Amino acid sequence: MPGKLLIVGTPLGNLGDFTPRAIEALKSADLILCEDTRHTRKLLTHFGINQPSERYDDHTEEAKSGAFADRIAAGETIALVSDAGMPVVSDPGFRLVRLARERGLTIEPIPGPFAGVLALVASGIAPLPFTFLGFAPHRTGERTDFYRDVAKLGHTAVIYESPERIVGSLDDALSVLGDVEVTVAREMTKLHEEILSGTISEVLAELRTRQSIYGEITIVFAAALQAAASASPKEVAAEFERLRAGGMRRNDAVKAVAEKFGMRKNDVYRMLI
Repeated sequence: MPGKLLIVGTPLGNLGDFTPRAIEALKSADLILCEDTRHTRKLLTHFGINQPSERYDDHTEEAKSGAFADRIAAGETIALVSDAGMPVVSDPGFRLVRLARERGLTIEPIPGPFAGVLALVASGIAPLPFTFLGFAPHRTGERTDFYRDVAKLGHTAVIYESPERIVGSLDDALSVLGDVEVTVAREMTKLHEEILSGTISEVLAELRTRQSIYGEITIVFAAALQAAASASPKEVAAEFERLRAGGMRRNDAVKAVAEKFGMRKNDVYRMLI
C-alpha cells in the first residue's frame, strides 16, 4: 500500500497546544522532516516520540523533495513539521506537498497553531476579509512597495516581521497606509506573550521607548485610509451589504466599512440611513 505525507502543526511555544492526534501522527511516521533537527528533537523527546528525523529546510527542499516523494509512493509515512506552527505557511514544505499532490499520493494535514490567525482574532480588527502576506521585505524601498500593495487590498492584512525590523517596518506602513489601527502580537502562546494595539503611531511610540525588542512578531493592519476621499454613499452601502450578506453582524460590518474607507463609524451610519 502507498504511504502518506503527514503535515503536522507543532506548538508555537506552549507545549499544551500539541494535540494528541499530532503526537500519534508523529509516532506513526517512518521519518520526520524538520527545519532544525536539534530544535524538533527537544519536542519529540518531551512527548516520547522516537522516530528518526532529517533536516528539510529552504536549503535542502528542492534537492530532497523528489526522493521523499518516492519513499512515500513506496509505502513509507513521512511527517513534515516546522520549528513552530503549521508547515508550508511561511515555512518549508510547499515543493514536497505539490509533488505529492501531482503524483496522487495521500496527504493528511494535522491541525496546529497559526500565529497569523491567533493575532487576528485577538486584535479586535475586522477579521473578514483578511489577507495573510507572510514576511515583509527586508529593505526599505521594497518594503514601501510591499505596503503599497497592502493598501490596494482595502481590507485587513496580516504579516510577519522580525524584532530587528519592526520599528522601521511600521514607519514605512504609517507613511503608506496612514495612521490606521494595528495590533503587534509578540511571542504568541509563550511566557512573555504581548499584544499591543492602537494606531500605528501609538504603537510606534511605545516600541521606541524600549532598549530592545525580541521574539516572533505578527502584525495585523486595518484597511488603509487611502480610499476615504473617493468613498461614495453607494460604495459604502454596497460594502456594508456585502459584509452583512456574508454573515457579519451589523455593528461589526459598520466598523469594517469605516476601517476600509478611513471613515468614522458615525459617518458610516449617517450614509447608510
